Order: sequence, then C-alpha cells, then structure tokens
Amino acid sequence: MTIKHPETTPVMENAHGVDARNLYNTADAMITIITLTPGQKLRRHITPVDVAFYVLEGEGVVEVGDEKERVRSGHLIESPKDIVHCWYNESDADLKFLVIKAPKPTTKTTFIAG
Repeated sequence: MTIKHPETTPVMENAHGVDARNLYNTADAMITIITLTPGQKLRRHITPVDVAFYVLEGEGVVEVGDEKERVRSGHLIESPKDIVHCWYNESDADLKFLVIKAPKPTTKTTFIAG
C-alpha cells in the first residue's frame, strides 16, 4: 500500500506556474491536486484525454468549451477530451481541486494563446 499526503508531495514544475502535486501517476491514470491562490488562474488549454475535476476546497470558476460556471467544494466537473478548459480563482481564499486523467495522456497538452 502507498499512502501520500499532499503537503509532503513535492510541487511539480508545470506550464501554469501554480502549486500542482502529482498524487497518483501510473501508466494508466494520473491524479493531481492543484491549489490556486486568490487571483491565480490556469492557462487555457486542451488535453488529449477526458478529465474529471473534483473541488476539495473553496470556490472558483471553471471553463469547459464555451461554458463557464462558478463551482465550489464538493462539485465534480467533467471535461471531455479535445475541449478547451481553464480554471480561475476569483475569490479571496485558496481553491483546491483534484485533476483526474484517465487514461493517462500519451501526447502533450495544447495551450491556447491569450
């Protein structure tokens, strides 16, 4: 059995420049926890696999395709593969969410200019 705790899992270097920690990373799937501080956002991007997001703490705005919704702790959001998505923390508290990718991507994420 492997037990990991987010606080002791190192922050990984990432294109978004945010606190992202891989909690699970196998040939079959990835689970990452991302923390956005107030005012932080991700870069708009497209992933080559389906992604599920689960909000652990706080509230923020998630963009999937041409939809934007305010979400909060306890919400699960589905983002189909090959669709633009993004996260924004417009609140005054941290936003933490899990990013679940299955299957694990074998090609790179595409970032959208702007």
